[in-house]
Amino acid sequence: MTVAYKEFQAQMFKTKKRFNAAIQSQKSTVQARRILLEEAKRRKNNTRRPYEIKSAGNGVNALKQVVESIDALLPEDGRFNFTQLAVKYGHPAVEYEVVTEDGYILKLFHIPGTKGRPVLLMHGIAESADTWIIRGNLSLAVVLANSGYDLWFGNVRGNRYSRHHVNVNPDDDKTFWNFSFHEYGYYDLPAIIDTILNKTGADMLNAIGYSQGNTIFYVLCSTRPEYNSKINVMMALAPICYLQNVPPPLSTLIHFSPLIYKLFTVLDMNEMFNDNSLLNTFKKLVCTRPQIGYAICIEGLMFPITGYDSEELKPDFIPVLVGHFPTSVSLKDLYHFAQVGFRRIFGQFDYGNAGNIKKYNSTLPPVYDLKLVTTKIVLYVGLNDRLSTTADVAILRSQLPNVLRYIVSPRREFNHVDDVSGEHMNYYLFPYIYDVLESY
Repeated sequence: MTVAYKEFQAQMFKTKKRFNAAIQSQKSTVQARRILLEEAKRRKNNTRRPYEIKSAGNGVNALKQVVESIDALLPEDGRFNFTQLAVKYGHPAVEYEVVTEDGYILKLFHIPGTKGRPVLLMHGIAESADTWIIRGNLSLAVVLANSGYDLWFGNVRGNRYSRHHVNVNPDDDKTFWNFSFHEYGYYDLPAIIDTILNKTGADMLNAIGYSQGNTIFYVLCSTRPEYNSKINVMMALAPICYLQNVPPPLSTLIHFSPLIYKLFTVLDMNEMFNDNSLLNTFKKLVCTRPQIGYAICIEGLMFPITGYDSEELKPDFIPVLVGHFPTSVSLKDLYHFAQVGFRRIFGQFDYGNAGNIKKYNSTLPPVYDLKLVTTKIVLYVGLNDRLSTTADVAILRSQLPNVLRYIVSPRREFNHVDDVSGEHMNYYLFPYIYDVLESY
């Protein structure tokens, strides 16, 4: 047993003791989570919120020490936020706040450049803008910035950078979490696009969307067709629109999702994967452990859903990855995707007959009309992607009227997370992105 591993075990023992002390404290863990998050936001000098933070008790301080101790185990790139990573890798970023028409405050990052049109990059589900830069010099953000592109990185409502609202406190008011990918596309994306075009003076932008990050473009362009003219081309990485042909275990989860959704709703679990939650703390404890962490978190949980590709996602990168993924997402967003799967329709959220009549004046929710998505689209797919299957992408492709290119990754093992987490995307993906940005 190495000295480093003995030190790691000792740290784990100390962390476990502090963890148990926090749990046994008279302060509830729910209150601890809330106050910890409020303190973190206060340190960022956020003055928009009208509510104040009360002093923390011993239980809160103990839990805070646990979280900080566990975070200290992560490598630097696992702890750094987007702006810190941008500085580290040579491209300082500018931060903007974007306020949507329904009051959500979103963080938008900008790495300035002079080449071509502005490029908007949108992350996937339970992610943030971090996903584009956590691979450091191998990441798409740094590679494109090195080439001089003007890059903008969006964050949808509810993630670690966008847990803000002009009136609603996300920690106390569950109405904050009443959104899904529909609101991302209908409210967040147009606000982000308009901000970029206003700041740059450009009439159009190019876009790159990963997973859910391209789903929301289909929502936007079908429900607000006027935005088609503001998007020159959208490159869809791991396209997600239909989930009719996903294999187990995801298909099994989709089948039982109505029961799971009801259970979580009864438990008042409207937010999933809060950065300061016990679940995320446990994730960092387990997934960062040598060998067993990779076996449990990646081979046991991630790969069965995304596709197996251990050559691109190796154990040494996992401590960085778990520092950024997953991040906060609404339960409603997850369930909306499940509905797309078991309803076999790409439509708006289904509230049930009574709820649909109240919301839509119809017993059935509206279907997104993909024929209205007239902006230029490039689809990039992986043969080993178990979440964005080639069969489901074929359905999407048949309904989009302006697909310029359909590209199948030359790597047969290419899965759903390789686009943003793969080690060798400079060979398998980035050349295609360069070609699209330079051709259109």
